[in-house]
Amino acid sequence: MEFNELLTIMIEKNASDLQLKVGRPPLYRIHGSMTPLADVPPFTDEEMEGLAFSMMNQMQLEKFNSRRWTDISYGLKQSRFRINIFHNKGTIAISVRKISLKIPTIDEIGLPESLKDIVKYSTGLILVTGPTGSGKSTTLATLINEINETRACHIATVEDPIEYTFSDKKAIISQREVGVDVVSMDDALPSLLRQDPDVILVGEMRDRETVEFVLKAAEAGHLLLSTLHTSSAATTIDRILSYFPRDSHHQIQIELAMTLRAVISQRLIKTADGKGRVAALEIMIGSPTIRKAIEKGEFSSIYKTISESVHFYKMQTLEQALVALLAYEVITIDDAVANANNPDVLRALLHDLGLKKKEDGKEEILIEER
Repeated sequence: MEFNELLTIMIEKNASDLQLKVGRPPLYRIHGSMTPLADVPPFTDEEMEGLAFSMMNQMQLEKFNSRRWTDISYGLKQSRFRINIFHNKGTIAISVRKISLKIPTIDEIGLPESLKDIVKYSTGLILVTGPTGSGKSTTLATLINEINETRACHIATVEDPIEYTFSDKKAIISQREVGVDVVSMDDALPSLLRQDPDVILVGEMRDRETVEFVLKAAEAGHLLLSTLHTSSAATTIDRILSYFPRDSHHQIQIELAMTLRAVISQRLIKTADGKGRVAALEIMIGSPTIRKAIEKGEFSSIYKTISESVHFYKMQTLEQALVALLAYEVITIDDAVANANNPDVLRALLHDLGLKKKEDGKEEILIEER
């Protein structure tokens, strides 16, 4: 089966992801569940090599051969795809993520109104975090789109690969893709500061060099947006510090306390009707109390500060976001508990609010009296 045929089916099925590996038929992720394509024989080693090599240019092929994996972007039928080509037990495998051409607004995907205020900052660092497949790229694109529609500025990006493509609105946007427009992330980052940007998007902070650039750019008076694979605001701080020697942690904490405007940590959760997925967001704002906790290394206090800052700073923990979705019956209790960072805290919140689990026409208290 041709690669474009597989992508066409992906579009028709409204699948978010496609997994291809030797010895298995294509697997599509539809509303969060993996579904094999019926009546299609498993791929052979030769077929997988043919699919992979047919979509890579020379620079991407060289990168793939040197590090054994690469990311590329791909377009078909007015749709875009992010493709990761990698080795799996000595054979080639391919993972495909469908990217919507239309960049949603904050209102369209039901993100909190507070995100509109977050992107009004002219300087500092905004991070979007979460596990793989949690919708980080979509949220990041939505934030950039909000800036694009509301501010006359220059937005410069470097991405590996480009996922969402932007058209100039109030802002002018320059997008660069690693392996196409620039040789590497390390090579692209220093030149960004010489291109008169007001806002910089770095697709992902993967190493110490990228983190150092991001902090330097934020300190220099730019608004910097990027992503990390972390599960909460507090673990985001830990992850950034892990890139540096322990004797430099205090200095990095001071820099983060000065520059960090917000951390948006999210999950994508299957809706109760099984027809889609919805984002649950933890939002940490760089309030004076948060900045003080970061500078002093008191990370264990961050969660409590977030939970107590809902009204004044419009922060929220992931558990508070899950409770709100449960209150409106958007998600099920089982899925809420499965996605919580602190299931016991979630159960306590539900108990305090009197929310109950319905099963077979009966109601069951989620947590026993304490």
